[in-house]
Amino acid sequence: MEVLFFIFVIIPKETSHMRTIFLLLLSNIFMTIAWYGHLKQEGLPLWKAILMAWGIAFFEYCLMVPANRMGYANGFSGFQLKMTQEVITLVVFAVFAVVYLKEPFRWNYLISFGLLLGAVYFMFRK
Repeated sequence: MEVLFFIFVIIPKETSHMRTIFLLLLSNIFMTIAWYGHLKQEGLPLWKAILMAWGIAFFEYCLMVPANRMGYANGFSGFQLKMTQEVITLVVFAVFAVVYLKEPFRWNYLISFGLLLGAVYFMFRK
């Protein structure tokens, strides 16, 4: 919970949207590790991978729930929160896939991400 304290002390209240985005970013880092971190552990039994993922996902929820509550209370709609979260998830996963899984980043992924960013743009239009 020190992370939440740090976020509330360091990031000014006037920038509550940035607090929301920062919490979403941190939660998605935990989520990506929980969901995909075990893929390179071929000898790990499935039941252990599931328990480890649940343990890591607990921290994801400890960040995601406050992020969504704060964002909603400060003017994000549910749709805007979800779309923002999805884009953050893709960015975090792209870094994870290239750095940890050693997968190549191809041109068609970049175009797909660009189209999703376009979706976010239109989501926030009045």
